[in-house]
Amino acid sequence: MMSLMRRSGNNFPSIFDDFLNQDLFNWGNANFSSTSTTIPSVNVRETTDSYEVEMAAPGMKKEDFKVELDGNLLTISSSREQQEKKEDNGYSRKEFSYQSFRRSFNFPKDVVDEDKIEAKYVDGLLRLTIPKKEEARRKGPRLINIS
Repeated sequence: MMSLMRRSGNNFPSIFDDFLNQDLFNWGNANFSSTSTTIPSVNVRETTDSYEVEMAAPGMKKEDFKVELDGNLLTISSSREQQEKKEDNGYSRKEFSYQSFRRSFNFPKDVVDEDKIEAKYVDGLLRLTIPKKEEARRKGPRLINIS
């Protein structure tokens, strides 16, 4: 059995030391923002009649979300600030917590029926149903008569 070991006895750093110190395989950081807060994962599905967006955001309230459609750009964002005051033996301290995220999605131009968008937040899952305009819906196959 062979194992990789680092040497610490010489003054010259090895190219392998640099390679082994890098987080090349740390896939878990892909969903974190620059402020080390988690960016919620999203599933987007297209059906014949609509687009369906699901965002996993447990521990939040529906009031924490802002959902906005500007033309064909849908943006889901949130910003929460919490302040906790603790007193212990005459000492007082305040702890602040600020979390925010923003996710945006482009839909094809003139496809979304803006007036019929529905959003629900239940059990940590934000679900959006974004209907397509009638003229943008894909029609099923039809038989064309030959004259």
